[in-house]
Amino acid sequence: MSEEAGRLPKEPVDRITRPLARFLRIEAAAGGALLLCTALTLLLSNSPWSAPFLAIWETQAGLHLGAIEFSRSLKHWINDGLMTLFFFVAALELKREMVLGELRSPRMAALSIAAALGGMIVPAALFLLVVGDGDSVHGWGAVTATDTAFVIGCLAVLGTRIPHSLRLFLLSLAIFDDIGAILVIAIGYGSALDPAALGLAGLGVGVVAGIARAGVRNLPAYFALGGAIWLALDVSGVHPTLAGVLLGLMTPARSWVSDHRLRSILGRVTAYPPGEHWSGDTADRHDLRRAGVATREALSPIERLEILLHPWIAFLIMPLFALANAGLPLSAEGIDAPLTLAILLAFVFGKPVGVVTFSVVAVTLRLAILPAELSWGLLAAGSLLTGIGFTMALFIAELAFDPSLIGAAKLGILAASIVSAGCGLLALTWLTSARRQTALTDKRP
Repeated sequence: MSEEAGRLPKEPVDRITRPLARFLRIEAAAGGALLLCTALTLLLSNSPWSAPFLAIWETQAGLHLGAIEFSRSLKHWINDGLMTLFFFVAALELKREMVLGELRSPRMAALSIAAALGGMIVPAALFLLVVGDGDSVHGWGAVTATDTAFVIGCLAVLGTRIPHSLRLFLLSLAIFDDIGAILVIAIGYGSALDPAALGLAGLGVGVVAGIARAGVRNLPAYFALGGAIWLALDVSGVHPTLAGVLLGLMTPARSWVSDHRLRSILGRVTAYPPGEHWSGDTADRHDLRRAGVATREALSPIERLEILLHPWIAFLIMPLFALANAGLPLSAEGIDAPLTLAILLAFVFGKPVGVVTFSVVAVTLRLAILPAELSWGLLAAGSLLTGIGFTMALFIAELAFDPSLIGAAKLGILAASIVSAGCGLLALTWLTSARRQTALTDKRP
């Protein structure tokens, strides 16, 4: 009896649940790596090695060819270059869920979209209310973001006591939030626009769409075009990480080769008798090459790219971002206390209030539906975790605040992330324990 015959048959839903489960596992582990690098960065930035450690990220690196010079600091390459891949993978996951997953239902997706909007608008309004018309008012965008890796990492701590619907809600909310953050960056923190460069970027996007429609499936060609679009956006005045979002949302979510066709093609290869006949311009050689292409293309481009890139994002790019951006020499001197307080209040109170309020309104107006196993209590408790803004908040803070205010902003972001994580974990632990105890009581005769 074959090993395959001893397993349960595969179902179409496996194409959705298995990639999502892999994504969540990697995100949970990434939260631990991110936490470790953040702690290390804070330690080094408050040690005798603080100055040389912080100076590393200001080292210039780039291309110098005659009169042409394209040079940026290491921090810039990480924040604007490598983080483009982060947004690309986030957009891939969003596209897959909206085409194949639970978010393909418009009303189900509407719940996450409404929650993400509330989680951006309310904290921004609260931030502006607290800071008034001071020098820090331009930094409103820093309080609109949610850190996907840390949120999923917190949920992983609670394990199976957290229902799948809450994980998916918070994951999709965080991804929509990331897309919103990119729009905030592009609109609120871009420089003067260069129409010619913006036109070249649009042309590049058009070429990508054209060759995709023509059937080109060569990944290096798409990466090369993506690099060109990134360069054009960098020159245009629009933040170049927008390239990652655009290309991620354009990536096909369905495979080119169906399971039935794959089995037929592989069947031709396995029908050949053993022997040294896989060389030369022969029919069996062509069948073997066709089988190699079919095996690769049986996975959708989105799944192949996630498998390829997600571990690098989680365990290299995100930790590098933390090392480059989380450094904060702790000192009471020069800290703008009102700014720190405004950020803390916006994340800890504004985020959950916005998420819950907009969710309730969307469901009440029948624009969205609440999943059957997701109660309002669980949604409210989970919304506390959205105040963990860490990665994206630091990302926007670097763009939004003057150097004299960045220390206060970082302090507020770190404090808000710690408080939000603690409150969210405590609320979910208490609520799930109460629900479990109630369920056990209901089962008693």
